[in-house]
Amino acid sequence: MELPGLGQHCSERACRQLDFLPLKCDACGEVFCKDHIRYDDHKCSSAYKKNVQVPVCPLCNAPIPIQKGEVPDIVVGAHMDKNCKYNPAQQKQRIFTNKCLKPGCKRKEMMKVVCEQCGGNFCIKHRHPLDHDCKGSSHPTSKA
Repeated sequence: MELPGLGQHCSERACRQLDFLPLKCDACGEVFCKDHIRYDDHKCSSAYKKNVQVPVCPLCNAPIPIQKGEVPDIVVGAHMDKNCKYNPAQQKQRIFTNKCLKPGCKRKEMMKVVCEQCGGNFCIKHRHPLDHDCKGSSHPTSKA
């Protein structure tokens, strides 16, 4: 005895298998067998609707908010064309940014070298209180 109204055929053109437990794609709404239910397996054109990842601009590394149903590639492209904060000159970031506070010294260091007595930032050469004429403490420290 046959049951002609039971089951559905897979919507994948190459498959068309009669499945008694068909699965409905939550993105495109078509019916598929167990072998073609994944978005990649049936090349779902509506998979982007279910994608919850936040795209990131490849130039400025800023997250780009997208509305439900928008194509991420188009939104990121529009961001890059209009309001991307990318500046090619900014790629060469300066490493030596900590300037010595000793008058006349123009040296810069990668890391802060802070005097414990006055709290000033100095280069390696002027880091000791006697080398930068420290005014933070009343008792002088020895050079030894």
